[in-house]
Parts: sequence; structure tokens; C-alpha cells
Amino acid sequence: MKKIGIIGYGWLGERIASNFTGKYTISATTTTQSKADDLNSKGIHAVVASFLDYQLAESISQWNEAKDADVLIITIPVSEKSCCVSSLYNRIQNLSAFIGDFKGQMFLMSSTGVYPDLQKDFTEEDIPLESVSGERMLRSKYSQLNILRLGGLMGDNRLLKNYNVENLDHAVNHIHYADIGGIISEMIEQKTEAKLYNVTALIHPSKSQVINAQKGIPNKEEFEAKGKKVLSSKLVSELDYVFKYPDPRTFHL
Repeated sequence: MKKIGIIGYGWLGERIASNFTGKYTISATTTTQSKADDLNSKGIHAVVASFLDYQLAESISQWNEAKDADVLIITIPVSEKSCCVSSLYNRIQNLSAFIGDFKGQMFLMSSTGVYPDLQKDFTEEDIPLESVSGERMLRSKYSQLNILRLGGLMGDNRLLKNYNVENLDHAVNHIHYADIGGIISEMIEQKTEAKLYNVTALIHPSKSQVINAQKGIPNKEEFEAKGKKVLSSKLVSELDYVFKYPDPRTFHL
């Protein structure tokens, strides 16, 4: 049975793990002891770990679970939007000390937020990873790293109708958590390494269309949504992946 380590067992980490329950041995990091105790009671070997932004830690012990893991999945933020470049450098140095010289399959959960808000269809080539500090720094340390630029995380309690939303005529770039787990599973099976993929649902309706669908309100008319659309066509063609939730208007069903 393969061993998977999830660094950052929050909302997304928990749902990714649910995809592997019974198939893989799971280890995880969390930021509180109470959460770690809860996970350990459920059979997930968990430790408390955080990765400082404001300084390089004097000494960080390598995560024992990483030494034996086949796959590592990183969900903690490594973007300039979460901290400045110098702080980001500290975070990644501390993270890599914790991971050590890992040689197995690796996944970084990045974000479609790297693309500017322009009226355009974006592919991975528009913003190469070399232009994104966090992605570049981590790939330079781990050449096998797969980078998944995730759209807005949706599913379960996360539905667009529950939020205060502006620009209702603009397109959504959303992804259901079930497809994130499915895509990672497919990449593990295919032994995929060193890839950069956008991960968004195939259809990009407007925010108003999604909200109306979730509220059971018929849309009066179809129209082309404005704004940026981040495309997953590269992922589909290379992995031959079939989305479980290709349309954000059905995420609540």
C-alpha cells in the first residue's frame, strides 16, 4: 500500500485524503495539537507543523513520514499574495528542510490567481512557472514537482450562493474538490512528474448563472460570461481525465 503525506490538512487536505481512504496509508501535518490528536484517533498519523514566514528556523527536524512516503501533497500557500517574496523564501526554505531530500512524487496546490483579471482565455503557457516566485522556488528544489493551479475551491458547504459576490456577469473559474482528488489519483497512477496544469471545471458560466442554479431559479437567458477563463484543456488532453463535475452549476447536486 502506497504512503501519502499531506502537508496542510485543512479544508482541501481533508477532502483530498477522503479520496485515498482505504487505498493508501495517510500521514498529515496540521497546525494545532487538538487537530493532530483527532486525526491520529482516526488512523491518520498526524504531527503539528508550521512554516515560519518571518525568519529561517534555526533547526527543523525532517518529517519522519516523508522519508518513507511515496507521494507528498502540499496544500499550504506558497504565493506572493499570502506573503512578500522574502517571507516566501523563508517559508519555502523551512518547508524544504521539513521535507528533506524527497525523491518521490510531489504535488503543489497552487492557484489560478497567478493569472491577471483580463478578458482572456488563459493556458499554462501564458504565465510560465518561472514567472511565479513560489512555484519557481519549490520546483528548483524538487525537479519532479507537479504544480496544480486550482480554481476556486467548491463543493460541500462551499457554494457561491453563500458568499457576497460582485461582477455577477463575469465567468467563474471553479473546481469541485472531488475532481482535485480524482486528478491527483490519476496522476499517481500514471506516475506523472514535473507537470504544470490548470485545474478548473470545463464550463465557465457566469456567477449569476451559478447562483441561480444553486437557488433553483431559472436563468432567463443564456449569455457569454465576461472576464478571464482559465482553461484545463492541457490536463484533459495529456491525462485523458474525465471530470466528475464539469459544470459549476451542478456542484450542489
